[in-house]
Amino acid sequence: MDRTEFHYDLPAELIAQQPLPERTASRLLVVDGDSTEDRRFSDLPGLLTAGDLLVLNDTRVIRARLRGRKPTGGQVEMLLERITGSRTATAQIKASRSPAGGTELSISNGSGARVLGRDGPLFRLEFNTDIEPLLRTHGEVPLPPYIRRSAAPEDQDRYQTVYARDDGSVAAPTAGLHFDSELLQALHKRGVKTAFLTLHVGIGTFAPVRTRRIEDHRLHSEWCHVTPELCAQIQRARQHGRRVVAVGTTAVRALESAAPDGELKPFEGETSLFIRPGYRFRAVDLLITNFHLPESSLLMLVCAFAGRERVLAAYRHAVAQRYRFFSYGDAMLIEP
Repeated sequence: MDRTEFHYDLPAELIAQQPLPERTASRLLVVDGDSTEDRRFSDLPGLLTAGDLLVLNDTRVIRARLRGRKPTGGQVEMLLERITGSRTATAQIKASRSPAGGTELSISNGSGARVLGRDGPLFRLEFNTDIEPLLRTHGEVPLPPYIRRSAAPEDQDRYQTVYARDDGSVAAPTAGLHFDSELLQALHKRGVKTAFLTLHVGIGTFAPVRTRRIEDHRLHSEWCHVTPELCAQIQRARQHGRRVVAVGTTAVRALESAAPDGELKPFEGETSLFIRPGYRFRAVDLLITNFHLPESSLLMLVCAFAGRERVLAAYRHAVAQRYRFFSYGDAMLIEP
């Protein structure tokens, strides 16, 4: 398929730059069959059925953005893609000129990193101090590139799900940002079950699909963990005729990576699964997701799940109704 088949026009003013005062105040576009319905995210308990299993990604966003200087005094920005050891990491680097291997980058109070080399767009870095405490002290929340402002104190809380517990992501699993403790309790009272998996979101999630044919695109790799307990919960839900509701495309990728031959099994490791139209879903029955960038791999996943024409029609409706888009934007609830 051609990449441009997943294009849609989006006015820049619809890209949400700030979170709403309340997480559950976002809008929810319900896509059921060929119909769309404008709801609120707080309506979710009434849209699910007792026994449905809500699968959430419990990854926690780290303060992955560091600012420093080159020996020449030039400013440099490091966005850690993955921590590979207590003092080593891979990162994107923004600078007036890319630093060569061996360059020493200073951060603060004697802390710094040395450039070991480069693997494609990412630089390998070795720090002179442990990375985790350095990020806690000097790191910034890694807001995505379409949010045209610096991270604010409120982002430390709002660009994080309320159930986050496993450090490792450099981008939030944004469908989960709409949940607060009260909504989770309302779902529990409704009889909706909850379960967790982990997929650490990498900066590749924002990488555009550059190949003309989407089949030629190679998706970035991300680490995920689907536990035996989660597999058992899904099996019980299916035995009772209940639905598996994935919260976000990250949950979809993790679950489908754990069912390559059709049977869901425990899985821990890297996944580079690229879900696009023609894919046969094995582990997910219903999807909650935010709105995604035009021509992105995430939009292609949603189109694979619910049909390209149907999804793009829903996006056109969302634009016409002035929904808020992307990470701090509104959400969709989609039937396959």
